Amino acid sequence: MASWVLSECGIKPLPRFYSKPRTSFSSNSTLCFKYNAPTTLSSSRDKFFNRTKNWALNVTTPLTTLQSEEHTKSFDPGAPPPFNLADIRAAIPKHCWVKNPWKSMSYVVRDVAIVFGLAAVAAYFNNWLLWPLYWFAQGTMFWALFVLGHDCGHGSFSNDPRLNSVAGHLLHSSILVPYHGWRISHRTHHQNHGHVDNDESWHPLPENIFKNLKKTTQIFRFKLPFPMLAYPFYLWGRSPGKNGSHFHPDSDLFRPKEKTDVQTSTACWTAMAALLVCLNFVMGPIQMLKLYGIPYWIFVMWLDFVTYLHHHGHEDKLPWYRGKEWSYLRGGLTTLDRDYGWINNIHHDIGTHVIHHLFPQIPHYNLVEATEAAKPVLGKYYREPKNSGPMPLHLLGSLIRSMKQDHFVSDTGDIVYYEADPKLNGQRT
Repeated sequence: MASWVLSECGIKPLPRFYSKPRTSFSSNSTLCFKYNAPTTLSSSRDKFFNRTKNWALNVTTPLTTLQSEEHTKSFDPGAPPPFNLADIRAAIPKHCWVKNPWKSMSYVVRDVAIVFGLAAVAAYFNNWLLWPLYWFAQGTMFWALFVLGHDCGHGSFSNDPRLNSVAGHLLHSSILVPYHGWRISHRTHHQNHGHVDNDESWHPLPENIFKNLKKTTQIFRFKLPFPMLAYPFYLWGRSPGKNGSHFHPDSDLFRPKEKTDVQTSTACWTAMAALLVCLNFVMGPIQMLKLYGIPYWIFVMWLDFVTYLHHHGHEDKLPWYRGKEWSYLRGGLTTLDRDYGWINNIHHDIGTHVIHHLFPQIPHYNLVEATEAAKPVLGKYYREPKNSGPMPLHLLGSLIRSMKQDHFVSDTGDIVYYEADPKLNGQRT
């Protein structure tokens, strides 16, 4: 009987959203007893019971009006958060901000050793049964090199800009990424995350632009696996919908004072490309395709997969902003953390993407601790990632669903959400 209350209308169950009755006392109780006074009672007693038949209102209550309103109030992800950036920063332990160059370099040594070790083993055995395993393993290791170079670009590798630049050029050039060009482009992405017009990576298309795209362009952008196959060009050019190049110093991506940096990165990229051409003559194009070409393609497809899912594919629609509604904090809070199972360590925990986007200065090896510390402040604005098995196969469902639903946003409005084009999904309107 603990889950039932006696009311004026008889015995009623407690509301479903309270699994246990409250035992606190309140003057706004709904627990009451009906008393039907006998007709033989005196008029004075009638008046007494008429006055006091709801005496149980002062006894107990299963809930209060305020608690009910708070419980049933829906969460609006586009609403300004009740905290600011300083509140999140204060919750993160101070040691999480410390950059240890020796620790960062130890990860570089580890990853480079694994890359060369995998290549040596694959070349020695040269077994077609082992090649697919090598391609996947080496592709993920190329991604590991990319993440470390990405840390150099953010300055989270060390406090020494020269060390960051040298390590960044070596790491990124080895996988044919122009270091400074991509660093600056990625900086633009972080500074404008969540902004419909100014974001640099996988930003949404306004409806009028989307509907004026050629049908083939729509298919290649929103149908698997075409976007992943096309994504290598983002490493060299820019994301879909953006003009310019990571190689050209006069691109609108760069400031005049960054011209020399872009030229330096282009020279390093060219040197690596020349080295690969020479190795083709030494080892043969087929061997180079197996050792470098296919792993590289897997790496860029994986980069596409990861980058997209850090900003798309949540079960609930997440907002994008324009105009006065956008802020650095609100834009960063629409990013998503992801769990990659065994690959988390290879990814250098880049799946902790929310805190990384808000505070890119935090080294990757402190992101997990910083995220846990910030969760109580973030509250519902933090979307807990779904736990992965050894391999993150569950993310394929998120990718497919997003590709079917996230096509364009409204041309108007400062807070907008992705909409789907039924024709692109083969549905009739």
